[in-house]
Amino acid sequence: MAPGIPAAMERPHFIGIGGAGMSGIAKILAQRGAEVAGSDAKESGTAEALRALGATVHIGHAAGHLADDASCVVVSSAIRADNPELLRAAELSVPVVHRSDALASLMGGLRAIAVAGTHGKTTTTSMLAVALTELNLDPSYAIGGDLAGPGTNAAHGEGAIFVAEADESDRSFQKYDPEVAIVLNVELDHHANYASMDEIYESFEAFTGKIVPGGTLVIAADQEGAVELTERVRARPSLNIVTYGESETADVRVHKVTPRGLTSEVTVVLNGKYLTFTVSVPGRHYALNAVAALAAGVALGIPAHNLASALGKYTGVKRRLQLKGEAAGVQVIDSYAHHPTEMTADLEAMRGAASEARLLAVFQPHLFSRTQELGTEMGQALALADASVVLDIYPAREDPIPGITSELIIDAARAAGADVTAVHDKAEAAGTIAGMAKPGDLVLTMGAGDVTELGPQILDHLSS
Repeated sequence: MAPGIPAAMERPHFIGIGGAGMSGIAKILAQRGAEVAGSDAKESGTAEALRALGATVHIGHAAGHLADDASCVVVSSAIRADNPELLRAAELSVPVVHRSDALASLMGGLRAIAVAGTHGKTTTTSMLAVALTELNLDPSYAIGGDLAGPGTNAAHGEGAIFVAEADESDRSFQKYDPEVAIVLNVELDHHANYASMDEIYESFEAFTGKIVPGGTLVIAADQEGAVELTERVRARPSLNIVTYGESETADVRVHKVTPRGLTSEVTVVLNGKYLTFTVSVPGRHYALNAVAALAAGVALGIPAHNLASALGKYTGVKRRLQLKGEAAGVQVIDSYAHHPTEMTADLEAMRGAASEARLLAVFQPHLFSRTQELGTEMGQALALADASVVLDIYPAREDPIPGITSELIIDAARAAGADVTAVHDKAEAAGTIAGMAKPGDLVLTMGAGDVTELGPQILDHLSS
């Protein structure tokens, strides 16, 4: 059922092939039979997984890594203009293709579901991928994180459906032509690329404008930015709009979310009928993600009761409230949360899952620009923990901004009454938080950088 390989993608070379978005596209192309090659900064499990699919993966970036007969070079917005492989591509006149264009070409001819929003994209895309697979629909999917079950972020399926995470950070989600688009929320983030909420709305309007005629927009009924976006696009012809959420006016209304430890039971009202199903991760926000997935599947014609049952098979995504282990009576959980809304949601979810436990957090800020704009709100979110450790800013693709440090977050957290400890050497963080923990506590590592590496280290300290 799925199309073959686009001509330009027969021998692609990926710069940064180990990245979450890049590796997914590379995996699908390799599974379709393309001669995939690429490079990444360091060895990883992702690199090994790509090699197992037949891809050539070089470690480090060098002009010689790019084969003379490469059909294209695939890049993301994070690749700098002076990358030696990119410069070599120019010398050889090899076409350079943005990651989003490559993904769009893979979706051609399929019934695409594009999942967008400032938060929750990876989880919602994953829920759909798992549920559709459970229903034997054999979807293709490309996700920004590894599923806890299959352990991969992408797959080529023989079915007619392609589910993709649609990234708004660099406006690349405007390249897709989905049959169904999900918008979970609309907030100001990625401050290096967006100067105002007006620019954010314009970008999301352009994204929703690419929905195919007669297609469906599934959008949150409770979140302020999503409500505003709905009003902006409501008058468009040939666009079906389905709202979901706890609002009484929602087309798919959440009647009740009942916490069940590290799971939730969700009851929705759809077409006047009550439907109850289980979500195998804690927290109201994850329950709402599942309802968005349900609404999208129904928009494609999948029976709601079948889809609801299949959604219960979803067991999580790595780094989305992922239990890393337990030692000395302390559970260590990992979270990708790096925006104040996400931090608040995950901290509240853990509070609800274990109301009697002390909650300790290790937070690593991500990006200087984000900290500059949202540092105060990050600190206020940390006040939801009983105690927290804050690391230095993880720069990722950014250069430092004078005067912008994690002290902005620490000061705001203390002003909100939080118990915060600054740790500037990441190597000391595991021992610091382990020394604070007592039997029965929950430890949550949070951030989009390499803070995820601390989980096993914390468990080792607790066990010693």
